[in-house]
Amino acid sequence: MKDEEKKDACPCCGHDKAHEHAHEHGHGHEHEHEHHHDHDDDCCCGHDHGHHHDHDEDDDGCCCGHDHEHEEGDGKNLLIRLGIAAVLFCVGLGLKFSALPTFVSAIAFGAAYLVAGYRVLLEAVESIRDGDWFGEEFLMSIASLGAFAIGEFAESCAVVILFELGEYLQGRAVAKSRGSIKQMLELRPEKVTVEKDGKLITMAPEEVQIDDIVVIAPGEKVSLDGVLVEGTGDMDLSALTGESLPVSKTVGDEALSGSMSVDATFKVRVTADYANGTVAKILEMLENARERKSPVENFIRRFSKIYTPIVCAFALLVAVVPPLLGFGSFTTWVYRALCALAASCPCALVISVPLGLFGGLGAASKCGVLIKGGNYLEALTTVNAAAFDKTGTLTRGSFAYVGAKDAPDEEALCRVVAICEKYSTHPIALAAMRAVGNLADGIEVTDSAAVPGKGVRADAVIDGKAVSCLCGNAALLRDAGIAFNEVPAVGTVVYAAANGVYLGCAVFADELKPDSADAIRDLASLGIADTTMLTGDKRAIAERVAKEVGISAVKPELLPADKVEAISALREDGKKLLYVGDGINDAPGLALADVGVAMGGIGSAAALQAADVVIMGDSLTKVPAVIRIARKTMRIVRENIVFALVIKVGVVILSAFGITDLWVAVFSDVGVCLLAVANALRTMRVAKK
Repeated sequence: MKDEEKKDACPCCGHDKAHEHAHEHGHGHEHEHEHHHDHDDDCCCGHDHGHHHDHDEDDDGCCCGHDHEHEEGDGKNLLIRLGIAAVLFCVGLGLKFSALPTFVSAIAFGAAYLVAGYRVLLEAVESIRDGDWFGEEFLMSIASLGAFAIGEFAESCAVVILFELGEYLQGRAVAKSRGSIKQMLELRPEKVTVEKDGKLITMAPEEVQIDDIVVIAPGEKVSLDGVLVEGTGDMDLSALTGESLPVSKTVGDEALSGSMSVDATFKVRVTADYANGTVAKILEMLENARERKSPVENFIRRFSKIYTPIVCAFALLVAVVPPLLGFGSFTTWVYRALCALAASCPCALVISVPLGLFGGLGAASKCGVLIKGGNYLEALTTVNAAAFDKTGTLTRGSFAYVGAKDAPDEEALCRVVAICEKYSTHPIALAAMRAVGNLADGIEVTDSAAVPGKGVRADAVIDGKAVSCLCGNAALLRDAGIAFNEVPAVGTVVYAAANGVYLGCAVFADELKPDSADAIRDLASLGIADTTMLTGDKRAIAERVAKEVGISAVKPELLPADKVEAISALREDGKKLLYVGDGINDAPGLALADVGVAMGGIGSAAALQAADVVIMGDSLTKVPAVIRIARKTMRIVRENIVFALVIKVGVVILSAFGITDLWVAVFSDVGVCLLAVANALRTMRVAKK
């Protein structure tokens, strides 16, 4: 067991700090809170629960042998070549129907073939040299050259022209899908302005050091993580969180790289170099996401390596066996075999599947959710149960005033609380000052002292009269001999008295996020009604939160090791479990669940590393939103697989029986591929509910 799991006594109450519990705080309040500890890769149960990812060595290129994304210059050159080839093809058609000898039109078609198809031939030779005999260029080369050899000059040219046109359109589609993710690259300014010795210096973000002061002008992006030291105004965090509403920032607030100043000039003290900043981590994670293939993507890649040789063998049999058995000429059956080859290219599958998955990743990133790979995108579709941490996930993790109890005069009670808490930095004191601090304005506090483990004593002058104030836990009032009744409230209870007279008690509780209940209801509408809250809080507190948000089951008073065991037990029930935590202290649970989702990932290295899905903000409604994205993405991917296989197998069979010609075979191949790609691009538009 790690040192972090050893039980250290809380200095204010003697309780074990390794768990989350409600107790009397040293400041004097009986309240709920959670003690959290960072974990290394080994969980407290002694086992390594980290995810081990197998990184596919293939890049984003099609497994047929090349990358379908074209740079802008390459695309223009290809269009020019296709234009010239089309003109030569039309000339060839004109000559074919003229009175000139056949070889004249053959020359025009040959020129068109070489202009349009020389890249195909070169890549086919290169693939063969590399040991890949079944790439799409090889199939198209054999089909087109074979057609040319048997005198089908026009169809031979049509094969390469349509194939290259399809390649161009596919390249544009791939580039468009990647654009949604490549927009993240725009978060990184080429240069930043640094203030040194009263002078403004322009330099690259990588050259900026920690504690340097960076100046951010209105409309300029923050290039490095830091803290605001000057300036007040709004910042646009939409590139990070997906939320369009600007956030007000002032001195002392965190400024994350990737955010943008809307209306003010800020000065930011750098707290992390560029390589360790938020944008760099996000870009690294997105790059790694491309390497993590989903099960269906891996299946298609394996399938295509088996499918193509089988089709080639089938075409060879079609070309050789029937004429040997006396069922027609070799020319007829070779032509049919060439049609089968032209129609059989698996490009529609091997392009549209990864393209669809990449589009889904891009759609999620647009709404502020980072999915670490296609494997996790697919895993999201299988989830049928969800577990949640409480603090920082369902609740804000900060206290809020929820009301008074046993108080005839709530204003008098809150005034005394404000007087006592005016100079304290305790979380409850800060919550009190946010809620009722204005009631202490203009009141002279002559003395204030903390009573360790119990509360605060303060003397003040109210309306010209000296008042002795007390606020804290029940022990403070008992020690002062003040008669009162203890209040059985769920939350933090702060008792108050003035001049020995009990005024009542103020109740504070961890504030619920406004969208927590909506998120739970939305999950239920998706068929994920089996929800569990895992927390170290007392049962009464946990059940109150669960009831308010609509969670069906509660496991309270859990030690960190207990949470891991609870997640294991939920998975052993045959559930596909989604676990949502804050990503810092829930690392073992995030790693153990089928899909781990970290909330509030911006600025948190632990969140980016521990989880499979990172929500770049605090909105819990993004959890059902990303499940919708995943489900629609996988539905589109499966549609493409079924559509492409049915059409291709059908055309191959029809070609073998001579029902289709080479034109139909080529159109079916290019058409199916383009339709599958167009369908895959729909995944980029699934971010909206």
